[in-house]
Amino acid sequence: MVKAAAAVSARNNVTLLGREDGPVLMFAHGFGCDQSMWRKLLPYFVNDYRLVLFDHVGAGHSDISAYDWEKYGSLNGYAMDLLEICAALELEDVILVGHSVSTMIAVVAAAHEPTRFSHLILLAPSPRHTNDPYDGYIGGFSREDIEGLLASLDSNYFAWAAALAPIVMGNPQEPELAEDLRVSFCRTNPAIARHFAEVTFFSDTRPELRKLHTSCLILQCSNDRLAPTEVGAYLHKNLEHSTLVQLQATGHCPHVSAPEETARAIVHYLDTQS
Repeated sequence: MVKAAAAVSARNNVTLLGREDGPVLMFAHGFGCDQSMWRKLLPYFVNDYRLVLFDHVGAGHSDISAYDWEKYGSLNGYAMDLLEICAALELEDVILVGHSVSTMIAVVAAAHEPTRFSHLILLAPSPRHTNDPYDGYIGGFSREDIEGLLASLDSNYFAWAAALAPIVMGNPQEPELAEDLRVSFCRTNPAIARHFAEVTFFSDTRPELRKLHTSCLILQCSNDRLAPTEVGAYLHKNLEHSTLVQLQATGHCPHVSAPEETARAIVHYLDTQS
C-alpha cells in the first residue's frame, strides 16, 4: 500500500499542506496549468484544512512517462487518476475544488465514487464548450471556432499560448496575470497540450450531470469568454444539489485574479453547509 501510494504521488506530483487532521480540501487545476496556479488561494485555507494539490499527468512536475494517449483521450482517464490519489492517501469526505476542465473531471469522478466527496466546488465550469443546435444549449463556441483554435495551436504552439492567455485570463489592466498564464502554458509539452486541448474543448459532460448527487457550488465568473453566464444557469438547473454564485471577478481564472473574493465565496458556502 505504501509503495502504491508513493507511485501515485510521484505520478501526479502530489503535495500535502496545512493541518494534517483538518478536513480535506483537494485542488484540481485547469488546462495548461499546474498546481502552482492555486498559490494565491491557499493562504485562505492552509490553517484550517488539509490541502491536497497535484498535477495532471503531462502538466507541471508530473511523471510525463506515465502519459497514455488512449487513457487521456477522455476526461475519464483524468478522473480515474483523481480517484486513485484519493484511494492511495485514504482521503474521505473530500471537498474538491476544480477549475475549468477539472470541474467536469470532478463531476465524472464523483459520479463514479459518490461517497468519496462531501462537496464539489466548480470554479468557472463548463460541461460543453460548443453550442448544441439540436437542443439550444449555449456553450459559447461553434465547432468551427474550436477547430480554428486547434489549427492555430498546430501552427505555432508558443504563439498560440501568447494569444490565448490574455483571452482566458481577462483583466487587461493587469497584464502580468496573462503573462503568468502564458508561461504556464509554455511549460506544458506541446503535443500533450494539443491532445488535452482537443479533449477539453470537445468533451460533452452533460449526460454525467444527472448522475451526480454530491452538493456543488458553482462559481460563475463575469465576462468569462470560455464559460458564458448561460453555462452557469444550465449547470444550476441540471445539478440536483447545486448553489450558483455570480462572482464580480472577470475572466476565467478568479483564483488568480480575485483570490480573496473566490476564497470568501467558498468559505461562506462551506459554512452554510455545516
